[in-house]
Formats: sequence, structure tokens, C-alpha cells
Amino acid sequence: MVLLQELYANGILSDSRKEELEKEILNTGKKEEEVILGQKIISEDALFELKSRILRIPLEKIKPEDISSDVLELIPEEASANYKMISFSKTKDFVQVAMVYPEDISAQNALRFLASQEKFNYQVYLITPGNFIELQKQRKTIGAEAKKVLEELNKEKEDILGTLSQKISPSEIITDDAPIIKMVLAIIRHAIEAKASDIHIEPGREKLNIRFRINGVLKSDLLLPLKVHPSIAARIKILSGLKIDENRIPQDGRFSARINDRDLDFRVATFPTLYGEKIELRVLDPSAGSKTFDDLGLTGKNLELVKDAIKKPYGLILFTGPTGSGKTTTQYAILRILNQEGVNIVTVEDPIEYSISGINQSQIKPEIGYTFASGLRQILRQDPNIIMVGEVRDEETASLVMNAALTGHVVLSTLHTNSSVGVVARLMDMGVRSFLIPSTLRIVISQRLVRTLCNNCKIKTKPSLKVKDFILDKIKDLPEHARVNLKIPDPLFIYSAKGCDQCKNTGYSGRAGLFEVFSMNDQIAQLILKDPTEQSIFKEAVNQGMVTMEQEGILKVLSGQTSMEEITRVTTER
Repeated sequence: MVLLQELYANGILSDSRKEELEKEILNTGKKEEEVILGQKIISEDALFELKSRILRIPLEKIKPEDISSDVLELIPEEASANYKMISFSKTKDFVQVAMVYPEDISAQNALRFLASQEKFNYQVYLITPGNFIELQKQRKTIGAEAKKVLEELNKEKEDILGTLSQKISPSEIITDDAPIIKMVLAIIRHAIEAKASDIHIEPGREKLNIRFRINGVLKSDLLLPLKVHPSIAARIKILSGLKIDENRIPQDGRFSARINDRDLDFRVATFPTLYGEKIELRVLDPSAGSKTFDDLGLTGKNLELVKDAIKKPYGLILFTGPTGSGKTTTQYAILRILNQEGVNIVTVEDPIEYSISGINQSQIKPEIGYTFASGLRQILRQDPNIIMVGEVRDEETASLVMNAALTGHVVLSTLHTNSSVGVVARLMDMGVRSFLIPSTLRIVISQRLVRTLCNNCKIKTKPSLKVKDFILDKIKDLPEHARVNLKIPDPLFIYSAKGCDQCKNTGYSGRAGLFEVFSMNDQIAQLILKDPTEQSIFKEAVNQGMVTMEQEGILKVLSGQTSMEEITRVTTER
């Protein structure tokens, strides 16, 4: 009983306690690790770090999302459960196998047999029981469901793909108990449980790759045989009302479904690629459209500027940021505040992501000539108080948006620029006269999304000298209003991601917004008329107290909300 002896030698166990535990192991037949952990003498991580040193086998902490399905299947589920071992990675020469009990002779023999059968060489690593259970749970979710429905598909007398060539109605192609329905449902359900925002179904040369975007990061989740791709594509097209026999051009659609007792909407986009149609599903949770400013992470002076702007009776509020940065969610948060009985709110969107009661929402259809510009012209005949235009894409839309803001309407829209102050130059590039901008533009909200650290496992770390200098350099130029409640620890420390069961070993849980709010004032208005370059406007905005996105990020790092790596990932130097 090597572990007990080591704990005794380190003074963790007394003579009498050691004897009690030895008797329990002999009487119950349990492994000494089970008894030690059951008695809570030492933590699981500490115990297995000790075991790793004794056996001279490296201890691994494995994230479920890092294991591909084909590697996982190298060790059958039954053998994996019986011998507490799992294959988690594969290189050109070796398969990496993690074992809870690598010293167990029967487990060694089983692994040796499997390796000879499947013809692979292996390297053994140690894994904690908790980590192993987590990986097994992952294996039993989508992997098990996918395997089961694939078996059912193989038993079908007629391939579902064959039915596509027959002249029958789409509703007859797949019956309610067809395996492919179960497959699509399993993929969607697993995405929802993983809190994914997007599902990517991507055909390759040999496999169909299913990837999920979780907290803004895209990860491969499942590999399926390529032959099931046409059937999955057909099923999703039927759900979203698309043409199932058209795979030469992109198509857009949407559908609603009740998953795990939640009503969800899915936006679907198909795209023809070399090996077949790529399908992207955006998960639209209605609850996301009802977030408050606090939920979004909009606080302090930035929040005050936004609240002041939406109280004005007219003017333009612009949003900027890359795709997936949360612009639409912020727009809907503002619309919900403005949505009062005495006002008429009309939107023209592409697409309508969330339905809001009391707001008149319209979906553009460029294929029939219904664009943002034509929709906006029609909106002005609907006696609106507040207008939301999905995006300013061309000169005509830019002119109409500015005119609507000048004629007594509150107008919300998005514009693609790299920064908040870049909006001025972009509007001028689109033909807007410089003297019109100060009188119409109220604020520009530029934003990004960062992953927030898991509160259960985030760890306090000392930053490197380079990171420390970067942090101190950014905060020394903070405006006075942002420094009021700022507390800089001495010595300086920040928080980093670690990973635990609660966050699925990612180290992160959820996302929050980084905001840079550019507000119009008299000094900036004069500058736009005299020297409307992005550099000069940015310099003046900072002098006027604008908190830059990098500074906002540093404040969130110092408060322990996110990591320096996340700020670096989503922000760039000007």
C-alpha cells in the first residue's frame, strides 16, 4: 500500500489511522485511492500528483472537447469503463492513453491486447478519477447517440439519400421515427447543453465534421461518416423551409424547436463547398434578447453616455464591431428600454434575431428588391418615433439614415469599422457631408466579447514584467472618472484560467462585453469640421475622457473578470 505509506512518511497519517485504513482496504477490497479519497484525507489532485511521482508517470488534465471521436473509439466503451482508461490523443507514432490505475496488471494486459488488435503503439499517462468520469460522460452524450443512430441508418433497407431523387413531397422524405431525425436532434441538443452559439456542419474529403462555437471559440466536437451528410442536410432544410434539391447556391432559413424544455430559434445558412453543402446554425435564445445593461457588462461612464443618448428626442446611435461581438444584443437591450406605449418603433433587419412584443419588425429580402434602403424609405411613411436599421451598407442607406435622424427620429444602426472613432471617416467615405455628422450623431458604441473567468477555479497569478508594464502604461492614462474606484494591488497580481468540472476544464464561464463609447460634443464637432482624421478625433476623444477598449479590458482584468490572454485576443493596437 504505497500511497498510505507515503502519506504516513509525510506526516499526513498517524500510526493508528494508517492501520485503520489498511484494514478497511483488506476488508472491503477497495483500492487504496478509493479509501483515501472517501475519507477526504487529501484532495484528488494532490493524491494523484503524489501517485504520479511514485509511478513516474505524467499526470494529465484532459479537456473533453479536445478529444476527437475517432481517437476516443480506439478503446471500446466497455473496456474503457472496466479498466478505467481512455485514449485521448494520437500522433504519427503513438496513441496517448490515460489510465486511473496504470499499475493494475489486468488493465495493462487489456491495453496490450487492444493495441495488438488495432495495431497501434501507445504511451501511458495518469488521470484522476474525476477527470475520467467527466470524459466518460462526454462519451455517453453525443457520441453514444450518434453511434446508435448510425447503426440504425445502416439497418435501413433504403438509403435516405435515395429518397431525395424520388418525386415525393418533402414531408414524406423522413418519417418521425427516422434515425436521421434522432441524429440531428442529438447534435442540436448537445450544442444547447454545451451553451454553443453556433453549430457548423462541414463536409470534408473523408468525414463530416461537427463543430460548436462555445464562448466565442470554435471547437471540433464530432466526426461522422461522410455518407450521412446529404441526409442531415435534407433534414435541416426541411425544418427551415429550404429547397432540398438545391445545393448549387447558398440558402437562408430558420426554424423553431423546443429543446430541453426551452423554446429556441435557429437561423440556418447553407453554403456550397468542394465536398458538399456546409451548414451553419445560429442558436437564437429568446432570453438573450432580453439582457440588461448589467448583463452585457456596460457600466460606469459608458453606461451614463448610453442612457443620456437614448433620452434625446432624435439622433443617430451607431454600433460597430466584428461579427459575433454582441452588437445586436446591445441594440435589443436599448430597444426594450425605448419600447413604451406612447412610441412607434419600426425595424428593418437581416435577419430578425429576436422577436420583441410591441415592436414592428421587418425582414429584408434583397432577392426581390426589398433592401435596407427601400425598407427605410417605407418606414418613414409608417409614422415612426424610433427606427432600427440592421446595417448601413451603402451610400443610399447612409444618406437615408442621416436624413431620418435629422428629421426628428431616433435611429439605431450598425456600421463596420475597426474602432468607434473610425465611424466618422467611414460615413464621409459613404458620401455623408462632414457638417451633417455633428448634428445627427449622438454616440458610437464599439464592442467586443471576452470570455469571463470561472469563479470556481480562477487562480491568482503574478504577471510577467512585460505584462505588468503594459497594464501600468494603460491605466496611467485613464481619465479621472475611471480611476475613482480603481484599486491597484501591491504587489500587482491578476487572475488566470485554470479549469475545473464546472467550466468543463476551459477556465472560462460565460462572456461579457468590452465597450468603447465615443460621444459627440462641441470640441469634437469643431474638429470634424476642420480636421476629420481618425487619429486627431481619437486623440481629442481620449482628452475628453473616453475610455478606450484596451483600457476597459485592463479594468476587467484587474477586477478578476477576465484574463490578459482574452484581452489580447480580442483587442488590437491602434
